[in-house]
Amino acid sequence: MAFDLIVAECFGVDQPTFQGEGPSTGVPALFIRLSRCNLTCGWCDTKYTWDWKRFDPRKESRRRTVVDLLAWALGSDVELVVITGGEPLIQQKKLLPLVAGLLAAGKRVEFETNGTIVPDPALLVDGVRFNVSPKLANSGVDEDKRIVPAALEAFVASGRAVFKFVTRSVPELDEIALLVGRYGLDPVYVMPEGTTVEGLIETTRVLADAVAARGWHFTQRLHVLAFAEARGR
Repeated sequence: MAFDLIVAECFGVDQPTFQGEGPSTGVPALFIRLSRCNLTCGWCDTKYTWDWKRFDPRKESRRRTVVDLLAWALGSDVELVVITGGEPLIQQKKLLPLVAGLLAAGKRVEFETNGTIVPDPALLVDGVRFNVSPKLANSGVDEDKRIVPAALEAFVASGRAVFKFVTRSVPELDEIALLVGRYGLDPVYVMPEGTTVEGLIETTRVLADAVAARGWHFTQRLHVLAFAEARGR
């Protein structure tokens, strides 16, 4: 039981999919989505990992062993394994043997994290990357909860992270710029907020010129564009 993880869902084996965001956009991927989060973002599209007023944790999550998860992932030839959430680093101590097993089998790992938890040094190794998504005021979360300087500084120092911001409007780019300047975040990816194709297109067109003018990367949400709101895709 020591290495049980609380898992919301795993997908990408029976029905192939790809990484939908960030620098590996479009790359075939397996997903291990862990349950639980330390933030409560209003626009979150995976509230079934933490919002127990709307969802039943007994139905939305279950414990799976590292051995079980390794067997699942190693049953596929897909190289990239995305560990996401919720907030996966809540369970990072129990993730260490899983990541070690994936790397030993020739997989590479990307974490999707909100950047509020300092990564364990044992995760800062070749084959592991972090897509760090610090939350802006648009999340509805107090700044002292969503911005943790020690964690952001650790990700910057690791040289293994990109910084991805969910954004709704051009003025929010100034908020991103303040964080970039304060913590030396680089590289920067801006991703439009939206859970529908129409919403993503509208926000993309609002943001595109201003993001390009700042020399930042722009990333889409391919899972929304390709699969609408389907879970497990």
